[in-house]
Amino acid sequence: MDKRLLEILVCPLCKSPLHLDAAKHELICKADRLAYPIRDDVPVMLVDEARPLNTNEVL
Repeated sequence: MDKRLLEILVCPLCKSPLHLDAAKHELICKADRLAYPIRDDVPVMLVDEARPLNTNEVL
């Protein structure tokens, strides 16, 4: 994923910065505990497509 794109992307729900989890191909919102998928190098920034993080997942 392009680092410049990562710098400007924010969570569509709360507008917090997102953090890349390259191993899982996801963008993580720590504030909302949501993981937005990255498919074919394109972040899917839809709240309905986000995966809630489990309580045991490390942020």
